[in-house]
Amino acid sequence: MTKTKEIDKMPYELAFQQLQEMVERLDSSDLTLEEALKAFERGQAAASRCSKLLEEANLKLRQIIPDDSGKFIETDWQIDEDK
Repeated sequence: MTKTKEIDKMPYELAFQQLQEMVERLDSSDLTLEEALKAFERGQAAASRCSKLLEEANLKLRQIIPDDSGKFIETDWQIDEDK
C-alpha cells in the first residue's frame, strides 16, 4: 500500500495532522525537488481526505424543529448567524 493510499483510511484528525506536517516540510528549504514533490503529493492526499470527511459530516448534520402544527420535523441544520 502506498503512503497516499494509507491517508484514504485515516480519520479526520490524523489526516489533518499529516497535512500540517507536509506544509511544515514544504516550508523548510531543506528538501530536494523529489522530496518536495512527495511531500506535496502526500499533502494533497491529506487535504482531499479532510475535505471528503468534512463534506460527509456536513451531510449528516440535521436538526429536529417544531413545525406549525406543533409536531417535530427533521430538517437540514441551519446556522443562526444572528447569534
